[in-house]
Amino acid sequence: MTVEVVPLERLPEFRPGDDLVGLIAPALSAAGVRDGDVVVLTQKIVSKAEGRLVPDEGNRDAWVERESRRVVARRSGLVIAETRHGFVCANAGVDVSNVEDGHLSLLPEDPDGSAERVRKGLEDATGRSLAVVVTDTFGRPWRRGVLNVAIGCAGLPALVDLRGTTDHTGRELEATVVALADEVAAASGLVMGKAARIPVAIVRGVVTADPPGTAADLVREQEEDLFRESPLVAISARRTIRSFGEGEVPREAIEEAIAASCTAPAPHHMRPWRFDVLESPAAKRRLLGAMAEAWRRDLEGDATPPTVIDRRLAKSDAVLGAAPVLVVPSIRLRGAHVYPDRARAAAERDMFVLSAGAAIQNLLLAIHAQSLAGCWISSTLFCREETREALGIDETWLPMGAVAIGRRPIDAPPPRPSLDLGDHLRFL
Repeated sequence: MTVEVVPLERLPEFRPGDDLVGLIAPALSAAGVRDGDVVVLTQKIVSKAEGRLVPDEGNRDAWVERESRRVVARRSGLVIAETRHGFVCANAGVDVSNVEDGHLSLLPEDPDGSAERVRKGLEDATGRSLAVVVTDTFGRPWRRGVLNVAIGCAGLPALVDLRGTTDHTGRELEATVVALADEVAAASGLVMGKAARIPVAIVRGVVTADPPGTAADLVREQEEDLFRESPLVAISARRTIRSFGEGEVPREAIEEAIAASCTAPAPHHMRPWRFDVLESPAAKRRLLGAMAEAWRRDLEGDATPPTVIDRRLAKSDAVLGAAPVLVVPSIRLRGAHVYPDRARAAAERDMFVLSAGAAIQNLLLAIHAQSLAGCWISSTLFCREETREALGIDETWLPMGAVAIGRRPIDAPPPRPSLDLGDHLRFL
């Protein structure tokens, strides 16, 4: 198979409202476009034609925020963000290159839709069977430099799944899925340099029997994403989620999270924690029943009205009872120094309590990092004796609340808003 990349030269400068098909079709015909050719367009001319230019009035950061679904990483003014399309790229695709001074370019609203409209128009105008790929230049983790990738695709399979086929040795391929649209986009970049004024190219010779797809097929599902956020962003991106989606929580994910918990700082080179994981309905009912009985007894002793008691119990059960998995973290003070002085004794106990807090935070972050939902509830702090009995642990252990864990719901909360540090930060 031979692949050829043909640049379309001497195209005009594209402006808002231009007819892409009307301007590109004559150049394609002059270049001898053939059936099966892939016409590759830069994102910039699509955005220009669709009016996706906005004034640059010193508000680039605001446009980046507006175009972002979430921030993946941030450092020294550079933002790597996920767009509403699911693309992860620098500054959410907001760009100033190859646009008139005083303007910013935004990504097309629907690049796959744009590719399909252009494909149909070019086929009607040229009488040829064509595919269209819309490209943008993205950077890549772990590697320097940018290259063209597909953000829109029509008439061409974006992915070619080779799983189940064999390599030249006869070995079955188990994980190979080729990003064909990205390969076509990268090839076009060889003739469409940033300063070359060539926004359109033909990639000829791409042969595949797979059905057409879209660039949306290239976006990795959240559950498959092992590098979803930078560590710094993950800390602030973690949210307390009190409702859960369908599906079980893999035991391996819990084990990974608890292993991360056990790296928390702790006093005297110890690990004074244990984590009881409740997976079975019977274990959860035993704990929740014991807790409910203790709360009801204590609240009735405080003369709390029955309606308030029922409401509080229902609120707790809505979270803890609905969670596929409950983790009860506990600390043990065994090994703590014994001080006759009350203040020093209290400080020693505080060290152990703080270490439990650090371990619980590590647990929640590790759960979040695995695309699961977590919520810490302080409930077991108020009924430790009943909790110990339900878990079958001795009196040396102090339960420190409970962590509810499950799949993320479809309507997970949006990213956390920016925090004003005025009330929380002081430099001395």
